[in-house]
Amino acid sequence: MSTASNDDPLHIAIPPRLLLPLEPPDLAPGIVHSSFSVQGDTRQSFLAWQERMSPVYDILPSSNQAENSFEASLSRYTIDNLSIFDFRTGPNLAVRSLGRVSTESIRDISFSVFLEGPPGQFVGAKPRRDEPHIPRVPSILALDMAQPCTIRSFHGRILVLFVPRALVEQSFPDAASLHGRWIHATTPLTRLMIEHLVALNRQIAGLGRENARQRFVTAVELLAAAFSRLAGLSGDARAAVRAAVYGQVRRHVEANLHDPDLSPDSVLKSLHLSRASVYRLFEHEGGLAAYIRGRRLRMAADELVRLPHMEVQDIASGLGFNSASSFTRAFRRAFDIAPGELHEYARLHQREHAERQRFTSAGNAEGSGANRKAS
Repeated sequence: MSTASNDDPLHIAIPPRLLLPLEPPDLAPGIVHSSFSVQGDTRQSFLAWQERMSPVYDILPSSNQAENSFEASLSRYTIDNLSIFDFRTGPNLAVRSLGRVSTESIRDISFSVFLEGPPGQFVGAKPRRDEPHIPRVPSILALDMAQPCTIRSFHGRILVLFVPRALVEQSFPDAASLHGRWIHATTPLTRLMIEHLVALNRQIAGLGRENARQRFVTAVELLAAAFSRLAGLSGDARAAVRAAVYGQVRRHVEANLHDPDLSPDSVLKSLHLSRASVYRLFEHEGGLAAYIRGRRLRMAADELVRLPHMEVQDIASGLGFNSASSFTRAFRRAFDIAPGELHEYARLHQREHAERQRFTSAGNAEGSGANRKAS
């Protein structure tokens, strides 16, 4: 089905050059296009949209969804492992639960450009400080698909770029820290970047494969530069030092998550760093203590899934949580699920996987036997 059109006035002032095409012409070999749209009765249209989006997100109704009809569409261009989506959506919640991200292999970084309508609302995996006022201009939200999140979308139009993690990390080494960060089209760099992304989506149908792929890569480089500048990790020699220290602290924390003595003080002492400078680097996370706690909780979630036969308390104590009740409270606050529930989810997932393997093996054996008889 073709992408649905929308002749309503734009909710925000976007220059005419940012408007996108409705129908793609023929594509060069190596560029793949697909599209999908739903419109009509809310129940049937929403169910179809849920099914279409299910490989990446669980789509839920918006809490205030009272309309009789639901309309949404997507148009996707893909080159190798790079994809750009042009979405028009009605109100909904897009959810990646902890259980989901812990048991699947999607590790891309996504960049959502909210072109029309209000920007979506990001509900992070852990409490964050209040976001500053979001101006009524196109805005970009970065998400690490390996971390749980919920995005509340409204009536509007969104370009979403899915990028392999390794490609992002060539320019922004700590891709995980991009999760939940916003940038807004209030500077020449961000406006240039958004125009580049919109032009890529508009012109890709007329480009050769290599030219189109290079424009994808340029878009990723622009995005990484903009988010690095936002984090204070690029721009001059001082920013280069901040970036080096940031990486040093992250590596130290990651290597010592199972050390019961790991704390902000131990990090500062081991690396000979000042408290104020390190706090500024991790301010987006709520400070270094919050960062360490968040990484330990995320590691606990990974181990609850990866080690389904290990006791929850053993996993918790191995990551510095000596109280089962405090660990459970912190885990539930962070991920909206109890650690025991995730542990059981992992056991069920493992059993289902084993049953599928046995079924597949049995089917292959029967097929082989039939082939031997036939020969």
